[in-house]
Amino acid sequence: MTTVATGARTDRTRFLRTALRIDALVTGAAGLAYIAGAGVLDSVLGVPPPALVIVGAFFVAWCAALLALARQDRPNRTAVWTVIALNAVWAVDSLVSVAAGWIDPTGVGTALVVAQAVLVAAFAAAQYAGLRRAG
Repeated sequence: MTTVATGARTDRTRFLRTALRIDALVTGAAGLAYIAGAGVLDSVLGVPPPALVIVGAFFVAWCAALLALARQDRPNRTAVWTVIALNAVWAVDSLVSVAAGWIDPTGVGTALVVAQAVLVAAFAAAQYAGLRRAG
């Protein structure tokens, strides 16, 4: 299979790098919203402000790591596999946390946790597809 060069990067990695960037931007935006809105979101979501700030800070750091990975001409395969695995674990853990009663969010909070789990699983699937395309 031939690839068309686009600068130093190849088209074979474009989908993967885009999937990583989208994950980063969505996660970073959510992190900033959790941090900035912790005092308001706690009553809406049923999650204490300190937990929202901690999760938000993690999301911002995760965003930075994903952006750094997405900037590589050929993203490191081990790092991408780690991202895929951590995204999958996050998605499953989110659903289990609600189902097992480990966390007790409001109805809106539960809907957000489930929606977030589905979105994170979709990111993992897209990153896996991108990794396969990259060869």
